Amino acid sequence: MGKYQVDKNGFYGEFGGAYVPEILYKCVHDLQEAYLPIIESEEFKREYRALLRDYVGRPSPLYYARRMSERYGCQLYLKREDLNHTGAHKINNTVGQILLARKMGKTRIIAETGAGQHGVATATVCALMGMQCEVFMGATDVERQHTNVERMKMLGATVHPVRTGNMTLSDACSEAIRDWCCHPADTFYIVGSTMGPHPYPDLVARMQSVISEEIKGQLEEKIGRDYPDYLIACIGGGSNAAGTIYHYMDDERVKIVLAEAGGQGWETDHTAATIHKGTTGILHGAKMLVMQDGDGQIQEAFTISAGLDYPGVGPMHCNMARQGRTQVLSINDDEAIYGGYELTRMEGIIPAIESAHAIAALSKLTFKPTDVVVLTVSGRGDKDVETYLNNKQMAKEYGNF
Repeated sequence: MGKYQVDKNGFYGEFGGAYVPEILYKCVHDLQEAYLPIIESEEFKREYRALLRDYVGRPSPLYYARRMSERYGCQLYLKREDLNHTGAHKINNTVGQILLARKMGKTRIIAETGAGQHGVATATVCALMGMQCEVFMGATDVERQHTNVERMKMLGATVHPVRTGNMTLSDACSEAIRDWCCHPADTFYIVGSTMGPHPYPDLVARMQSVISEEIKGQLEEKIGRDYPDYLIACIGGGSNAAGTIYHYMDDERVKIVLAEAGGQGWETDHTAATIHKGTTGILHGAKMLVMQDGDGQIQEAFTISAGLDYPGVGPMHCNMARQGRTQVLSINDDEAIYGGYELTRMEGIIPAIESAHAIAALSKLTFKPTDVVVLTVSGRGDKDVETYLNNKQMAKEYGNF
């Protein structure tokens, strides 16, 4: 057990735990008791691995980005989670959680979603397993991620637009938890990121750890050693970041750089840069860094990226940032748009706006030509084409686009 892993009480240092309403106590406690024996069983592993291989399309490629490597003076490899079935890393987690839900005898699945990728991935596995699926999504995101909403409906899910607060991801989470309180017996809540009450942060990180497990094997094959000098990923709640770094958390040879959504700048009131701006609080069942006012009221997050639009960040990441294990950069909206166009024009890969934040981090770092850098492209940009087009001017200001 590494020093950055969860302890037996569900904490990562001072962060984590399970702060849930009484009505959910039994649900969460049952899940805490059940998840490890199930996911560590040979039967589960066999079924999970088979689905990852034959359904999701894993392993996802580790691609050497030649032109971007030349631009940034390093050896840049892209971990292509955008090539998974449904177009993002989210499916790694939903495949695992639906198997867990089925083994626990649950019949109804709920989920929250921001960019819609987790909603699509949940609806997909529910269709696969013939289970009822209901997805909560902020009304703002329903509008800006219209294609994903239609995909969920095609897959048989009911999509509930949430009209409270900022009408984005945080509000969708709150609504999903309210629904869970009303149907605790038959409902399994498939949480999409490394947040929520214990055991979700650990469960989601374990499901996503297939990313770093593959990186180790793929690097060994390509460069003759199984670790990079740098790992780079975007971070909202933190699931693709957790998956990218999972097998390297205790390997001090590897520098970890995470890119959070700065919005209009982390010093402004229009940001989602929680690690820069947040203070310790309780949100959605866990103690984490949250953006809150002096009275402890949660402040709204603002970013161009629906998937990073969350005023908290998972407890594992809070602890690692607090311990100085990770370097966290705040990437503004315009920098992310530019990063997205840059990868598109230089490598022929249109990244999700979320992943574009990680691309934008490259320009803020200084590399040696021998440095091996692995950057996770967490999702593909089909869902964000309109956002890119609406912000063409932003990209033009930066260069040759």
